[in-house]
Amino acid sequence: MTHDPRALRNALGWFATGVAIVTTKVPGKTPIGITVNSFSSVSLDPPLVLWCLDKGSDTLSIFETCDAFTVNILSEDQKHISNELAKSGDHSLEAVATREGENGCPRIEAALAVFECDIYARHDAGDHIILIGRVKAFSSEQEGRPLVYHRGGYQALGT
Repeated sequence: MTHDPRALRNALGWFATGVAIVTTKVPGKTPIGITVNSFSSVSLDPPLVLWCLDKGSDTLSIFETCDAFTVNILSEDQKHISNELAKSGDHSLEAVATREGENGCPRIEAALAVFECDIYARHDAGDHIILIGRVKAFSSEQEGRPLVYHRGGYQALGT
């Protein structure tokens, strides 16, 4: 069966997702972050999460060699961070308030939830790589509104 990639993308767009920044740091390189909406829980025991990276990403070589990453779930007030780190070419965290996490990767200040992970597995999956992380540390806020992505744009949650 053949399909129209644009039509498939539009159909998938009906699934609303949160927005996260995945950060990492490898020796000899500046820490980076990339905007993703492919984050998901995998397992509670052991604690595993996953996200997917396009093989065409300019960050691929870094995420293929890193030992750890951190998933930062953004609040609706952090749309500017999402926009900046979604662009190709510059994934610097220089303008983002961060602190180093237990796994050595940057944690974004004021993120609603943060999951510090060691690489558990990488899987080839079509035009993407699935990165699975074992959660080593996490934190979450008690209040806040998540940044939501739906049908090609940011959306606000109803009250």
